[in-house]
Amino acid sequence: METRLADLRYKEVINILDGSRYGYVGDVEFDPESGQIAALVVPGRPRLFGLLGRGEDVVIPWPAVRRFGEDLILVERGEMKRLP
Repeated sequence: METRLADLRYKEVINILDGSRYGYVGDVEFDPESGQIAALVVPGRPRLFGLLGRGEDVVIPWPAVRRFGEDLILVERGEMKRLP
């Protein structure tokens, strides 16, 4: 299955360990030395309908990604690293 980086924005990220839904991919981190994807970034959830900003972003390391589907990405991760 081929997937373009632009198409990742339409895929929901779900943790297979506990079934939690993190949201949709907002950005991708690249390793400049190897040119490979280092992590997926899911923007934080809006607080009070977006009036109070957003929560912290969730960074999912590439090794935690297990499967890509038509409309979702399955990850296996106990705790997510949060961006400030």
